[in-house]
Formats: sequence, structure tokens, C-alpha cells
Amino acid sequence: MNYHIIPVTAFAQNCSLIWCEETHEAALVDPGGDAQVIIDNVTRQGVSVTKILLTHGHLDHVGAAAELAAHYNVPVIGPQQEDTFWLEGLPAQSRMFGLEDCQPLTPDQWLEEGETVTVGQMHLSVLHCPGHTPGHVVFYDKLSALLISGDVLFKGGVGRSDFPRGDHSQLIASIKNKLLPLGDDVTFIPGHGPLSTLGYERLHNPFLQDEQPVW
Repeated sequence: MNYHIIPVTAFAQNCSLIWCEETHEAALVDPGGDAQVIIDNVTRQGVSVTKILLTHGHLDHVGAAAELAAHYNVPVIGPQQEDTFWLEGLPAQSRMFGLEDCQPLTPDQWLEEGETVTVGQMHLSVLHCPGHTPGHVVFYDKLSALLISGDVLFKGGVGRSDFPRGDHSQLIASIKNKLLPLGDDVTFIPGHGPLSTLGYERLHNPFLQDEQPVW
């Protein structure tokens, strides 16, 4: 799987452009804003966007999804349906952060654990990883050992769980029971910040150790 990371919004959110080498079919994962910046990057890569994928319903991950879906005439897929209230509340999220109004969004397809999303000849496994939000999903390409983790796991950190229906224990369980078993050699693209590997985080991420530090 080929990928190109496009940082967008004031939150420096990692929008991922992923594409199939054989077909040049592509998907945009978590286009959080700055639609024209994303369009320009897609054009430079010379690929054809066929779908938009969402890991969860927070504004900085979905803010440009509707505009780009209309621009490319493609479906919006994901997250899991438990994030409905976040997507329905996008106008309130916009006001809370003082950003341009973002209208409620209803995906063309919700996702569930165990489903597969195809992009060209790539097959992305869907894992439901609640905790940051209740409907958060991640996308895993086994062939390239690459994971798009959204706001579940970061280099040296984990997602916040102090939002409505967030659950820190559930978040840690999602990481330990669903992500780490994928293997130490798996590289992940987080929703913010630099890439890392599951093996590095398993050994060094303070939130994944049996005894967490006292801050």
C-alpha cells in the first residue's frame, strides 16, 4: 500500500491518502479539513479517489469529508454506528472550536468489526476499537503491515478518553487485545504526530505498561 500523509487543520491532523500501486485507485482517510489542500495533493500524486474512509466522528477527522465526497462523487465509509451522535453534532463541534460551520454527516456505509474495505487490489481489515469514541475503527493492511490507527494510539501516547462516552479502560483494552496482536513489525499512521511501530509502543509507550507513571 502506498500512502501520503497530508497534515490538515489547526490540529495538525494526519489525513492519509492511500492507493493501490496496480490500479492507482485511492482512498482518503480522515479528511479533517482544508479540502483544497487535500485536492491539490491528490492531483500531484496522480491517483483516482474512489472512497473516503473515516475512523471516528470528531470534527478534525471528518470536517472536509462531505465536500470531498461531492467533489469526487464517491461514498463516505465508516466509522462504526456508535459514533452517530458525534457526526450529528458536527455543528456544535464547529462552534466549540470556533471553526467554520460543519453540517451533520451521515456516512453512506457504517463499518463493523471483521469487515473488509477494498481500494483497488488492497484489502483493509476493519477493527472496532472503542475508547476514544465508542464507534472508532482502524484500518489494517496485512500485506504491507500498515495500520491506520486514528486517535487510538500515538507514538508515546494514546487517545483522549475524557470526551462524551470515552472510556480509558476500554481504549487500553482495544490496543492490547486488538492492535498489539497484529505484530511488532506493524507500522501505524496515527491521527496526529509521527509514525511508529506496534513493537516500539508495546515496549516503550508508558500507557501500555503494567505500571503507569504518576504524572
